[in-house]
Amino acid sequence: MKIALFSDIHANLPAMEALLTDFERTKPDAIYCLGDLVGYNIWPNEVIQEIRKRGIPCIAGNYDFGVGRNSDDCGCAYKTEEDKAMGAQSIGLTNQLIGEEERQYLRTLPAHIQLEYQLNQDKLFLLMVHGSPRKINEYLFEDREEKSMIRIMEERNADIMFFGHTHKPYHRCFEYEIEDKKAYRHAINLGSVGKPKDGDPRGCYVMAHINDNSSKFDKESIQIEFIRVEYDIEKAAKAIENSILPNAYADMLRKAY
Repeated sequence: MKIALFSDIHANLPAMEALLTDFERTKPDAIYCLGDLVGYNIWPNEVIQEIRKRGIPCIAGNYDFGVGRNSDDCGCAYKTEEDKAMGAQSIGLTNQLIGEEERQYLRTLPAHIQLEYQLNQDKLFLLMVHGSPRKINEYLFEDREEKSMIRIMEERNADIMFFGHTHKPYHRCFEYEIEDKKAYRHAINLGSVGKPKDGDPRGCYVMAHINDNSSKFDKESIQIEFIRVEYDIEKAAKAIENSILPNAYADMLRKAY
């Protein structure tokens, strides 16, 4: 089974359209979205409509949570007053653009998705969150202390945890012992479709390969593939520059920071 997971589109319709086109090539068996459909660009309604039209299961990101409640707080951890002021412009415009039906959709998105697979003698538990299981806007960066990551996953009995929010993709695997055997937990950050921050401006999503031999006791039986997607970055960047949004957001798209 091939499971496609993506996150953090942030109203970038050209990136979303390129992602959907790539799904026609990779042909996933299931697709999940881990939130932050809106913010930072001019197409919040169109992105939501694409998700809804295809019936893609989706959870709420911190931006979705704020806009769904018509709040002026996106739950973002801005580091400077300049970043905070720019963020205020972004969520302000999003709240102006969003349709009532689309806002209602955001308001009713679930916080988490949990799946249980019974593929062989072992159960396999998958958890999908936006930031972390504890908080929608908690950042789980790649350098997070191993003990902390293991504890977070243990608390939710997650063999595989998928998340976004940082816009920086990675896959970490943690070894532990159960029933006198080595077992493994996988933590996978999906990166971002519409606003990457890892120096690669292409959209990013994950394809998880799970088969009837997949098990928490076999590290290699769970394969994680990061797929980058080319899209019309200039179209998305110029849309920002032609709006009231700060031009810095266009520069971020072009340089992926």
